[in-house]
Amino acid sequence: MLAYKPAARGQQRGNSGSYIQGRHEVQVLDSIAQDGKNIECGGIYTIAAPTVNMCFPPLTWQTYDIDFTAAKFDASGNKTTNARMTVKHNGVLVHENVEVPHITTSAPEKEQATPGPLHLQNHGNPARYRNIWFLPK
Repeated sequence: MLAYKPAARGQQRGNSGSYIQGRHEVQVLDSIAQDGKNIECGGIYTIAAPTVNMCFPPLTWQTYDIDFTAAKFDASGNKTTNARMTVKHNGVLVHENVEVPHITTSAPEKEQATPGPLHLQNHGNPARYRNIWFLPK
């Protein structure tokens, strides 16, 4: 849930994000009625814009369903296959099996063969999270 900040503009409107493996960010941002760019709500930050802007108004719970496939690495630690992501935002498919060729901007973890955490970004903007589930593939 994002705060109501009507005087704020751009990245100051409840900016947060979910970094899968601490490397690949799905943007959380009040971008209702905006263009739906890759740096707005539901975007894979700086990599892929959502196919449709599904941002609900502030003070409303947003939902994200993220199906993530980690990058693959060989025995020497060289990446052989890029990560991929499918994202539903508020129940609507906004990314389908998108290739994620590199970590996203400001990722707290470097790209490597080891697993990483779910990192919820704090940009100093009010954002609340609840009901976070992890399911094995």
